[in-house]
Amino acid sequence: MIYIFIVFLVSALFTSNAYGKEVPYTLEDRDRLIRVETKIEQLEKRFSERFNDINNRFEEINRRFEDINRRLDQFMTFLIILAGIFTTLTLGVIGFALWDRRTIIRRAKEETLEEIEKRGNLKKLVDALTEVLIELSKIDPRIEAILKKFGIL
Repeated sequence: MIYIFIVFLVSALFTSNAYGKEVPYTLEDRDRLIRVETKIEQLEKRFSERFNDINNRFEEINRRFEDINRRLDQFMTFLIILAGIFTTLTLGVIGFALWDRRTIIRRAKEETLEEIEKRGNLKKLVDALTEVLIELSKIDPRIEAILKKFGIL
């Protein structure tokens, strides 16, 4: 055990001397360090220029996207306006058609009734047929059933 302790102690003493030795700093080392620093500064400058170029490109792409978004918004607004105009025209045409149909049918009925009243023969004919059917219903029960069905008797 003592031997191990002695070996450990001797190895500790020898290794501490090797690490404790001072390394001289020469003029060559200083010049080398200056060259490395200037190269690092040049690299940093080039990297910053590249990053600035990339940032400018991204800003330009963002502007393009904003222009495209603005154009799409204008196009969508235009489509909404067109859809509104088309809907208004369609509803207007349908409304006009319904109004015109009602007006024409009403006017046609009035003209037809006026024409019938002018001639007067149709009313007399209907009255005569009604009288004949009423007289026939007294004789024939089938005719009587038909007239009752239609509410004439």
